[in-house]
Amino acid sequence: RLGPELEICGYGCSDHFYESDTLLHSFQVLAKLLESPATQDIICDVGMPVLHRNVRYNCRVIFLNKEILLIRPKISLANAGNYRELRWFTPWNKTRHVEEYFLPRIIQEVTGQETVPFGDGVLATKDTCLGAEICEELWAPNSPHIEMGLDGVEIFTNSSGSHHVLRKAHTRVDLVNSATAKNGGIYVLANQKGCDGDRLYYDGCAMISMNGETVAQGSQFSLDDVEVLVATLDLEDVRSYRAEISSRNLAATKVNPYPRVKVNFTLSCSDDVAVPTCMPIQWRHHSPEEEISLGPACWLWDYLRRSKQAGFLLPLSGGIDSSATACIVYSMCHQVCLAVKNGSAEVLADARKIVNDETYVPEDPREFCKRIFTTCYMASENSSQDTCNRAKLLAEQIGSYHINLNIDAAVKAIVGIFRMVTGRTPRFSVYGGSSRENLALQNVQARVRMVLAYLFAQLTLWTRGMPGGLLVLGSANVDESLRGYLTKYDCSSADINPIGGISKTDLKNFIQYCIENFQLTALRSIMSAPPTAELEPLVDGQVAQTDEADMGMTYTELSIYGKLRKIAKAGPYSMFCKLINMWKEICTPREVASKVKHFFRMYSVNRHKMTTLTPSYHAENYSPDDNRFDLRPFLYNTTWSWQFRCIDKQVNAL
Repeated sequence: RLGPELEICGYGCSDHFYESDTLLHSFQVLAKLLESPATQDIICDVGMPVLHRNVRYNCRVIFLNKEILLIRPKISLANAGNYRELRWFTPWNKTRHVEEYFLPRIIQEVTGQETVPFGDGVLATKDTCLGAEICEELWAPNSPHIEMGLDGVEIFTNSSGSHHVLRKAHTRVDLVNSATAKNGGIYVLANQKGCDGDRLYYDGCAMISMNGETVAQGSQFSLDDVEVLVATLDLEDVRSYRAEISSRNLAATKVNPYPRVKVNFTLSCSDDVAVPTCMPIQWRHHSPEEEISLGPACWLWDYLRRSKQAGFLLPLSGGIDSSATACIVYSMCHQVCLAVKNGSAEVLADARKIVNDETYVPEDPREFCKRIFTTCYMASENSSQDTCNRAKLLAEQIGSYHINLNIDAAVKAIVGIFRMVTGRTPRFSVYGGSSRENLALQNVQARVRMVLAYLFAQLTLWTRGMPGGLLVLGSANVDESLRGYLTKYDCSSADINPIGGISKTDLKNFIQYCIENFQLTALRSIMSAPPTAELEPLVDGQVAQTDEADMGMTYTELSIYGKLRKIAKAGPYSMFCKLINMWKEICTPREVASKVKHFFRMYSVNRHKMTTLTPSYHAENYSPDDNRFDLRPFLYNTTWSWQFRCIDKQVNAL
């Protein structure tokens, strides 16, 4: 029995790992597991932090029938991107070395053991040999399974805390299958699944592989708290597979052996000839659009039930971003109804708590949506009738409780206070105002919407005679956050944001997916309309302001800048050098230089906004999230004088 990484305390404890309470409570849970009848006659591999000689390690505790067989500390710690394991743990650097660990009294009383083996060892049962890897070690260039396999280990376990990123699942699957394709063996992987209290969604995908082929696949997205994946396999298939790989066998004669912990136990039976074994299967991967539909939806459900709120409120503008957020909530309602239909008692109990009705059964996604989802169109004198109609029609089709309101009175009151104090009246640029006045008037509208969103989130259910409050959802996409194309403390400021890590390009594809899969025809007109903030006056009743014109770049360009800046680690000069080749058919070097400079100016001027960005679902590796993933200054020299001079010098040379 294998579970995910640090499963006893939870992977996302962060600085709580420093607390002795976390260690104490982990051992208390371990004692309960050791005593449980459910753990008898099965080798159990559980994850928890362990303090050994005053050093904290990320460990697997492997036990059988109230006896701890081995504590295996993690060797390669994850310390990039969202991971900070070196902050809390120390890697075990004594390879193939095992020493004594003195058990705490709470465990000694259960097991009768005073000390147990601690270190880089493997288990030798009567019929096979098992070795453990922990998450990052599979991704490392010198993975332990290589040497373990050469030393005769036939079953590898991997306990993971691997989070969802769009288009990442196949990489994990390929790594597992290639591990056993080259070396033979059985590979069993268990991964965390769900929201662990922060921006990440751990996306399951438990799997069992043998000799390079998948034999069992777990779900990537699901509302179930527990999923069990099983397989029956023949150890002789591993031995015959390895027998003919001569290069492997030659390397095996030179390998440095692992310390073996002998276990008086067999995984197989003597009379199992007639037991059917599992056959290889074809792994089914979700499309990126399906991933957007399912991952953030499951994350929202976990957040909703754990926060004990009564639902969500979304300012619905009738544009692509807020509509995509609405569709993700609607997808969540679909998942809840489907889980209840499939007999999930936990999901049903959670749904009843959220709607405050002990007899309620969610069967229709639209009806459930009406109970837990409020959408609000906040019109101003600068809003068009088109966006109002689009928002209303989408709300009708997904079933949300929809509110139409007008913010003009609040905006005029705030501008009136300014006029009363200063004696000056700011004007939009179309009426002769300066760019400063124009921007300030746009920001007032945007910020009033944020204040009203929170007011309605707190009191809408009160007006309907229902208990509880609502979580406010934000809907700024990853590209706009990177460029800073948002008002600080406007409707981008919310409790959580399910699309904050997703690009505009992917969101458009997701909207198309929703049209086809959820039959939301209202999305067609939303897809075809040019993105606009609708914060400047209309011209003849029509929108004159568009996002791409305001930004000075297209969303396609912005997506490319984002990937080069974060994934390719490109500064202004490197980005210019890459783009003159990428865009050589459409731009001159001077035009590329101008575009790159404009992006970096805007990025650096607006970087301070990232410090207050609403916590959002992490879905892209070029996320600008300042909290943990993308650590940068927020007060830049926005002239980039040295970097831009290097670009100009190269342009002149070209």
